[in-house]
Amino acid sequence: MTMAQKRRSGLLIPLFAAPSRESWGIGDIGDIARLTEWLASGGQRILQLLPLNEMASGGQSPYSAMSAMAIDPIYIRVTDIAEFQALGGEASLNAEDRERLAHARAASKIEYNVVRPVKDRALHAAFERFADYEWSKNSTRAAQFQAYVEKEAWWLDDYALFRALHEREKRSWAEWPDGLAARDPGALARARRELARQILFYQYLQWIAGSQWEHARAAAGAHGVALFGDLPFLVDLHSADVWSEQEEFELDRSVGVPPDAFSATGQDWGMPPYNWTVLARNGYHWLHSRARRSATLYDGYRVDHLVGFFRTFSRPRVGDGEPLFSPSKQVAQLRLGERVLNIFREAGSEIIAEDLGTVPDFVRAALTVLGIPGFRVLRWEREWDEEGKPFRDPVQYPVNSVATTGTHDTEPLMTWWEGADDEERKAVVEVSCIRAAAGDVDLLNAPFVPAVRDALLEAMFASASSILLLPVQDVFGWRDRINEPATVNDDNWSFRLPWPIDTMASEPEARERQDALRQWAERHGRV
Repeated sequence: MTMAQKRRSGLLIPLFAAPSRESWGIGDIGDIARLTEWLASGGQRILQLLPLNEMASGGQSPYSAMSAMAIDPIYIRVTDIAEFQALGGEASLNAEDRERLAHARAASKIEYNVVRPVKDRALHAAFERFADYEWSKNSTRAAQFQAYVEKEAWWLDDYALFRALHEREKRSWAEWPDGLAARDPGALARARRELARQILFYQYLQWIAGSQWEHARAAAGAHGVALFGDLPFLVDLHSADVWSEQEEFELDRSVGVPPDAFSATGQDWGMPPYNWTVLARNGYHWLHSRARRSATLYDGYRVDHLVGFFRTFSRPRVGDGEPLFSPSKQVAQLRLGERVLNIFREAGSEIIAEDLGTVPDFVRAALTVLGIPGFRVLRWEREWDEEGKPFRDPVQYPVNSVATTGTHDTEPLMTWWEGADDEERKAVVEVSCIRAAAGDVDLLNAPFVPAVRDALLEAMFASASSILLLPVQDVFGWRDRINEPATVNDDNWSFRLPWPIDTMASEPEARERQDALRQWAERHGRV
């Protein structure tokens, strides 16, 4: 039995959504140990995270990043940094920042505009202490930092220079002085001299984040829980990656999707598409680098927007030119997608593929040939061409697949159930494994009571899919949504659990859900 065929279950919980009492109003790397401990006690073996890449300046979407490699410093546990402890810890913060921190901890959602500035000031203070007491004295700790910088130079050098320039220029790299925008060697050398201390700061942050991540991953492993990440399809136009690999992107075009279930007009994400011709000529070096970095961080990861790696939909950034797919021919699309997926897999991580939306049949056929699990979302798994559009019974899902009730982009299970019409409810009732899990519950007429929630959840545990990943909101039956596609607002990506993660073991509702998850996992062979 391959790893992909081993029956396991886990939860999708964004790291930002799971702060503890110790963290600063947002879940951080130090919270992973408590999170995986809670999951393990519930018989769960996978923690699926959303991307942890450094978000675009002023943004809060993890899918629009200014680096495909760097961990966002917002996820650093500041109180675990030796230099911050030496400064006196939280007591070293000024009164205003202590007040802001208390507000962020008590808030019902993640308040990025509060958390990020407070953390940034604390991280700068910790770095200054490091520079003065460690770096300047060539201490043992400084030597450890230097070893990290040399080991990670393959991505860290360009990233740290980009971040220092971004801080100084405060505008898109395309608007930087010509020498810097075009990466003239002389201009870059001057910038490295002029910004040496700022570059050191950004290297220091990644060293701290990387060290904390190693401890978190070891803790998850000790709990028997695999950490799964998420590889976004692209990065922001204003990113270290696009700036350093300009020829590998089509800077005059913008990626999106054609009209689909989420948007009648399609979506425009504003990110530049890959120049597949140049990537191929360069041996797909940058994609190899992304796979290498992801394998360093995760036991496995979800490949976001899989179809884009077969064929990328884009529009001209300005003007009225035609949207198009690249490559344009199916044979080339198939060849490209298979090549990219093999690159990701060769780095050593287990991969699963987000094959949702408008996806050609040949893409899913390629996943089957390659043995890579695609997704089976309960509400969309129907025989759409048959009369009554019957739901597929989860026990008939392919073994090599990922079953789920929803994604970070879908409405929660509760909202879907409440919005289902009589015809859809009737189709649900006719699914044998759902009916068996429901017992004597009248699914056709019942509101979303706990018995309905649990019948749908247990049916997913009974599915033939080797992997089951459930959004945490669906496990509890909450209305909270992580993201609403094609919208930009402060509610997206700001969901947080109602309790600190370090108190969940004593919360009656959380304990009840933990017990239910463990019983289902044991009953259906997922432990």
